[in-house]
Amino acid sequence: MYFNHLNNFFHGIMFHHFHDNNIHTKGQGSISKDEFFKIIQFIGRKNILDADIFFEKFKESKLKDNEVCLTFDDGIKCQIDIALPILEDLKIKSFFFVYTSIFDGKPDNLEIFRYFRLNYFDSVDEFYIKFFKTLNKDLTLFFKKNEQDIKNTKSKFPFYSIEDIKFRFVRDKFLTKANYEENIFLMMDENNFKPEEIYSQLFLRQKDLKQLNSLGHLIGLHSHSHPTLLEKLNYDEQKSEYEKNIAIITKILSKSQNDVKWMSHPCGSYNNNTLQILRELNIELGFKQIMSIETDKGMKSINNSFLEIARQDHANILRKIN
Repeated sequence: MYFNHLNNFFHGIMFHHFHDNNIHTKGQGSISKDEFFKIIQFIGRKNILDADIFFEKFKESKLKDNEVCLTFDDGIKCQIDIALPILEDLKIKSFFFVYTSIFDGKPDNLEIFRYFRLNYFDSVDEFYIKFFKTLNKDLTLFFKKNEQDIKNTKSKFPFYSIEDIKFRFVRDKFLTKANYEENIFLMMDENNFKPEEIYSQLFLRQKDLKQLNSLGHLIGLHSHSHPTLLEKLNYDEQKSEYEKNIAIITKILSKSQNDVKWMSHPCGSYNNNTLQILRELNIELGFKQIMSIETDKGMKSINNSFLEIARQDHANILRKIN
């Protein structure tokens, strides 16, 4: 049984990567179509609301504790290649939260780096070894200083290994974005990897977004360039991220900006400035990334505000099933 005393409140179920035996490589955090179907069965089809119904019931304060919706982040193509056929078979309408620099020909390098890591190294640990060797920095004091934060992160995201978390801390806190990307690009050059050759198999195109919309799925905001730490941007930078995001989505879908009322926070990163900007854009439903009360963000309850609705990562559900 999916629902228990720890999750018996309305929330979203969060999905990112899917894999198959064809072009979408199996990797850390990815699931197959069979695993996706098992997750839906485990939750119970009757407990999963269509996105539009979830939104309307949310606005009317009529959501029940055991009602959830399905959400998909990042605008990646594996979602429509693998998950969409199952959604259509089961007649489930979901939220798809997309960042929009992919439609400007400037996709988030994180997705490209993920593809590189999965297809050019035998394991994620081999990638980490090569990454730190290429970086060539003494990180002893940095890890010591962040020891407690690393433990806290492990508690919040138990599906990450300690090495995963250390890598992310170095990426997001020790290095600048430019330094991090320079290090990865060096590794890519050594392997003669050309990222532009795989764009079409990684990212949604405008026609894909139009297809999702025509099928009744709801397309929502997820920032423009998908910064990993959006909360570190100043007010004007954050505002630009979301103004570009909503402008491009509505242009592609031939909608008014008032037609897009939902979003999810990229990488779970936001602050009070973010929430204010989203209110100004008339966003009425926002999803965070975890199922706990983040006191460092001033939260007092799980679903702290209409812009901070909890989501369960699919990996936590899969662990219960297995």
